[in-house]
Amino acid sequence: MKKRNKNSRAAKRRRRRRIILGVELFLILILAGVLYGYTKYGMMQKEEIPEEDVIVNEIDDETTVEKEGYRNIALFGVDSRTAGSLGEGNHSDCIIVASINNKTGDIKLVSVYRDTYLNQSTDSYNKATQAYFSGGPKQSINMLNMNLDLDIKDYVSVDFAALVDVIDLLGGIEIDIQTADEVVHLNNYAIETSKVTGVKTTKVKKPGLQVLDGVQATSYARIRYTAGDDFRRTERQREVIEKIIEKAKTANVVTLNKVINEVFPQVSTSLSIKELIALVPNAAKYSISETAGFPFDKTTGTVGKRGSCVIAQGLEQNVVQLHEFLFGEKDYQPSATVTQINNKIIKDTGVKALIKEETEEETDEETDDSGDSKSTTGSSTKTSTSKN
Repeated sequence: MKKRNKNSRAAKRRRRRRIILGVELFLILILAGVLYGYTKYGMMQKEEIPEEDVIVNEIDDETTVEKEGYRNIALFGVDSRTAGSLGEGNHSDCIIVASINNKTGDIKLVSVYRDTYLNQSTDSYNKATQAYFSGGPKQSINMLNMNLDLDIKDYVSVDFAALVDVIDLLGGIEIDIQTADEVVHLNNYAIETSKVTGVKTTKVKKPGLQVLDGVQATSYARIRYTAGDDFRRTERQREVIEKIIEKAKTANVVTLNKVINEVFPQVSTSLSIKELIALVPNAAKYSISETAGFPFDKTTGTVGKRGSCVIAQGLEQNVVQLHEFLFGEKDYQPSATVTQINNKIIKDTGVKALIKEETEEETDEETDDSGDSKSTTGSSTKTSTSKN
């Protein structure tokens, strides 16, 4: 029985390791602090973001939404067509908030859907990805802070060419391609991915479990035209990165050194060497505990010239859920800034908060053989309806 419990706990731990595009590079940064320190840090692009330029919402006249005990970092996967170009002028196909619990070492990850209709931090409204295009990492950080009541001050950015290099240097990854449609779109994306990166590949011939090279795996993670659209794409991204982590854990120091030498020139960050080194002592206890997508409650629709967007069904309601997910805060009260943005989104889109009705089954009382009463609680059923 003890062995079965141990196996069950081990299986749960493995499931929690699923992470989103870009996170492996953040973890490699921490590893680099241990193995290579200052010599490798100089290979990365660095953009300092002065603290006074970072927007953090106020809760009242004296306090802000800063979260004690947590370190929040933005991770961006940039769709760049020019080698080494990781700043403004590029769209961020992947936007992730990595929240580190400094005490426990738990890391929670939230992927903000790139087409989410939000305030760009400039009182103009557009898709979330547009903030990076217009103002690079700084504007994108401010966009996240304003809309989500966060206190992000640092970032790490990479392009998809870096992902190709990592996978190839690790010898490819094993992926189970589910459908023939995925094969078709993978091969179509591979043409562009190969052209942009200059890395040759071959066509995938059929679905099934197989080893994909860097171009193939990256193209698989970019597919967004099958059932599930962009939401399914984030699932593929998690799958690809999970496989990368599995492969990296078995790689030797020589291989990891090659990965770092190849990838670091394709990384941009605001983290200083001092900050990276400060993360090192706790590196052993860091673990990915949970992941999620934002907004939690969402719909899609056309918003004027902005085209098809992901629309939060109540930004305030979603921010409350976000703070409970990341920080365990119950009954969080969003800032006045989030309330204003929420009202503007409703005005522009007509999409209001999702109305949730919850019902609890009555608790049944059973009696065991000893005559003692024991409680069996029925499952909670949730029914949701949307008013747009």
